[in-house]
Amino acid sequence: MQIAILDDYQLSSQTMGLPEPHRLTRFTRPAPDRQTLIDRLLPFDALILIRERTRLDAELLAALPNLKVISQTGRVSGHIDLAACERLGITVLEGGGSPVAPAELTWALILAASKRLQPYHASLDRGEWQWGAGASLGRTLAGLTLGIWGFGKIGQRVARFGEALGMKVLVWGSDSSRQAAIAAGYSAAPDKGSLFARSDVLSLHLRLVEATRGCVTFDELAQMKPDGLLVNTSRAELIAPGALEAALRAGCPGAAALDVYEQEPLLDSPLFALPNVLCSPHLGYVTEQGMALYLQEALANLAAWLEANP
Repeated sequence: MQIAILDDYQLSSQTMGLPEPHRLTRFTRPAPDRQTLIDRLLPFDALILIRERTRLDAELLAALPNLKVISQTGRVSGHIDLAACERLGITVLEGGGSPVAPAELTWALILAASKRLQPYHASLDRGEWQWGAGASLGRTLAGLTLGIWGFGKIGQRVARFGEALGMKVLVWGSDSSRQAAIAAGYSAAPDKGSLFARSDVLSLHLRLVEATRGCVTFDELAQMKPDGLLVNTSRAELIAPGALEAALRAGCPGAAALDVYEQEPLLDSPLFALPNVLCSPHLGYVTEQGMALYLQEALANLAAWLEANP
């Protein structure tokens, strides 16, 4: 069987393999266009996908007559047309995940943005001391309010980090999320508007489904404090298109820290040029341990499917 691992940017899978006669091919960069992607994938019977880096819609799947199985690292999201897979007889294997790396990355962004590490590092690169970073000082987080929208495994871990730093944790989400937050000793916002208005730092931890797509609007962002920080390590599509840039330019919230974007890879964006935005290239799950966990599970799922024991 011909098997391809797609978008392995850092060659995380180079120590992994399958027994003969199966052949594993690794691609480290996205295809430059759709036809190149089709030509690239045409020979393969199986694909291993690294998260949502490649989108497989109905038209693309129909152009791959040899494809029999897709093994997904992590959960299947909207990037795979499952109805088309069922219609075409393509099996989809789903993996799990860990909240550890994304929760840690969320806090790396919160701390870096709050302490203004990026402009201070840039000033040192220019041969300047503290005076080169501008007039804005970093701030202490203890005593401030950490807002969390979504209280799943990642949101809960982010809350515990905030509590350890002396922050007041305020949660909004489903009824079960708010009840779980109260049971854990945190506060639940009475409504969504209160979450935005009261949070000094607001972190999004929602799954992207149709009900959550664009659920953060300009009007809600505009309710945040002028020195508020919006953090998104979940999905860019949770925020209505253009809403965050417009809100930042209007002054509320005062800053943002982002790890996710509507189009990825992304090498240029108006957000990158804003001095009050800290960006990372979708690193939430990208750690040595995390990638090993995802890929080993995807490979094990595929090996089980090959043995007719999925």
